[in-house]
Amino acid sequence: QGQLQESGGGLVQAGDSLRLSCAPIGTTESTNTMAWFRQAPGKEREFVAAIWRAGRTFYADSVKGRFFVSGDNVKNTGSLQMDVLEPEDTAVYYCAAGRPILSAVRNPNVYIYWGQGTQVTVSS
Repeated sequence: QGQLQESGGGLVQAGDSLRLSCAPIGTTESTNTMAWFRQAPGKEREFVAAIWRAGRTFYADSVKGRFFVSGDNVKNTGSLQMDVLEPEDTAVYYCAAGRPILSAVRNPNVYIYWGQGTQVTVSS
């Protein structure tokens, strides 16, 4: 079974921007949602953003207006543009793809494919 792979993480200063990318490794079936989650040390994995059916987007309140998600659900590729980064954004970021219903896009349990994560560190 295929999985996903993230790229683009790194160490930046507060106020900087990063762009994360996600692409499949191996064979994956088409899905309807590309999502991003993150996990900071000592915290649970949390929803960041998702694009549903290549159109409707969802964001966590903490990133709304700063992060922008895009994706191709047929190819299971996607990106997360992160602007005006804050130290609180420091975490391992994961991309995920799946076929959730609209009301479930923020639930990590509904996603089929996951990446291994990429570290984003924002210094103050």
